[in-house]
Amino acid sequence: MPKFYVTTPIYYVNDLPHIGHAYTTILADVLARYHRTLGDEVHFLTGTDEHGLKVQQAAQSRNTDPRAHCDEYVVRFQELWRRLHISNDDFIRTTEKRHTAVVQRLLQALHDKGELYQDEYEGWYSVSEERFITKKELDSGEFRQVEKVKERNWFFRMSAYQERLIEHIQEHPEFIQPETRRNEVLGFLRKPLGDLCISRPKSRLTWGVELPFDPDYVNYVWFDALTNYVSAVGYTEDDKRFKDWWPADVHLIGKDILTTHAVYWPTMLMAAGIPLPRTIFAHGWWLMGEEKMSKSLGNVVRPLDLIDLVGVDPVRYYLMRDMVLGQDASFTPEAFERRYNSDLANDLGNLANRIAKFIRRHFEARVPGLKQPADTTFDEALKTGAEEIVRQVPQLISEMRLHEAIEGIMELVRQVNTYLEQTQPWHQIKADKDLAGNSLYHAAEALRIAAQLLHPVMPNRMEAIRRMIGAEKVSLNDFAWGRLRPGTPLGEGEIPFPRLDTLTAASQAEPPEEQPENVVTFDDFQKVDLRVAEVMAAERVAGTDKLLKLGISLGEEERQIVAGIAQHYEPEQLTGRRIVVVANLQPVKIRGEESRGMLLAAEGKDGKLVLATVDDPEMPAGLRIG
Repeated sequence: MPKFYVTTPIYYVNDLPHIGHAYTTILADVLARYHRTLGDEVHFLTGTDEHGLKVQQAAQSRNTDPRAHCDEYVVRFQELWRRLHISNDDFIRTTEKRHTAVVQRLLQALHDKGELYQDEYEGWYSVSEERFITKKELDSGEFRQVEKVKERNWFFRMSAYQERLIEHIQEHPEFIQPETRRNEVLGFLRKPLGDLCISRPKSRLTWGVELPFDPDYVNYVWFDALTNYVSAVGYTEDDKRFKDWWPADVHLIGKDILTTHAVYWPTMLMAAGIPLPRTIFAHGWWLMGEEKMSKSLGNVVRPLDLIDLVGVDPVRYYLMRDMVLGQDASFTPEAFERRYNSDLANDLGNLANRIAKFIRRHFEARVPGLKQPADTTFDEALKTGAEEIVRQVPQLISEMRLHEAIEGIMELVRQVNTYLEQTQPWHQIKADKDLAGNSLYHAAEALRIAAQLLHPVMPNRMEAIRRMIGAEKVSLNDFAWGRLRPGTPLGEGEIPFPRLDTLTAASQAEPPEEQPENVVTFDDFQKVDLRVAEVMAAERVAGTDKLLKLGISLGEEERQIVAGIAQHYEPEQLTGRRIVVVANLQPVKIRGEESRGMLLAAEGKDGKLVLATVDDPEMPAGLRIG
């Protein structure tokens, strides 16, 4: 049986799951389900990245050990994947013995081959990003908490594989997709490729996989995280299983981690003598309007919010239908609502409801039989349309043109609606009930095929539609015309996609006619932009004993605010703290100093001001509070 091995990135355990994580994982799930439907044996892997300095620091801040911290936080991803109907075959955690043992064996083998060496490195290190940065990156001002570091570390001879990797990419155009990302990697490889630092001294980081040949160091990121793709399928543990599944058919990633997967990972595999994956596919970003969704901008859409409102399957449909793979896509509640009402409520849901209701009313809730009409033009055209999309979908899926495949299926749905308008069974039944039954059979059969083709995208709702039209017992991978058996009783079912008018209703709700003077409306509150800010510097304003000027970071922006808290806080007490500020006030001059914002504080009974601060490490500078 053909095999299909698909992976997502392993997600950083400290992150809060958001639409970016959900998109990649749903995409992998849809591909896995399509291949199962096509009869392939599938292995679908996802998981979490659980080592590193940030995990260690987060655990320390919570007075717990890193493993307990990871055990608690990994549940957020596992629970969300259950809710999103993710059908992964494995969930790997980099803290598992089955993984760490493989990492150590791989490191030892490369050390024995001379692929790893120790050297002293001096350069700029970004604490927030947990990596060394170049002078150019330093000068860009985009990196915070940067310090000069000089230390001895272990390095991988990545540069030795530069030309070999270029040759592989040029000879295998399917290796990096889409083409724009392949060109991006080739452009990166036209410059000299340095060697890769793969360790951290235990004096700075203890939470990681210990180097088997040097107990003073732990492995850092690359050989730990990336190795999950082979450790999960038995590398060095189960040769038969590994040969059955490797190389992976598709590594699905976001475009922001392209270099690590398309340069670091292949050179690591080359050094180890392991075949390269067949395809690395880097999809685009989901944008909120025109901005990338990010925690620092505070515009991350939590998939659970939409799930609670409309259910899982409509969210899966929207994410798959509205992103052209490889390009960015823009999310707005209005766009989601339009897509839901147009495709799901009006076209698909209404069609299923019309067919089921008519059969229940006139054919005793059983699939009607067939009758050869005098003119079979409409019947044949519908059958041909269904057979054509059945042929097209596997090819579109293999070419990662999911949005086109879905649109083609929805075109079949619209064709069924057109067919019903052409044959008009509600008029046929007055003269010839059997002829009306023939039209309804054809409509139900085409809908069955459409529902089975959409099943990988919306498994629960498509099962509901199949049940409504008596197709529940037809095999999901049977797309041959005529498999719907006349006389089969229809199952119970409700309207699968009730029309949605709630996403924008909350913002359009009218306030009560009378409001107490100290109450603001929801719209008024929405105007206040509250953000987490990190105090980078603080000093007194000359000529006053009440004012401090604070240099603050809002993630991707730095600014200054002036606050009357000098009698309650010394400047040195504030540096490094995360406070809450109103970020969208007009700039003003106070004692000659520009102030762009206002901080939040509470006054106690003794008159002492206490700043509103943020202790949770999950809330970085720039995160919007609402």
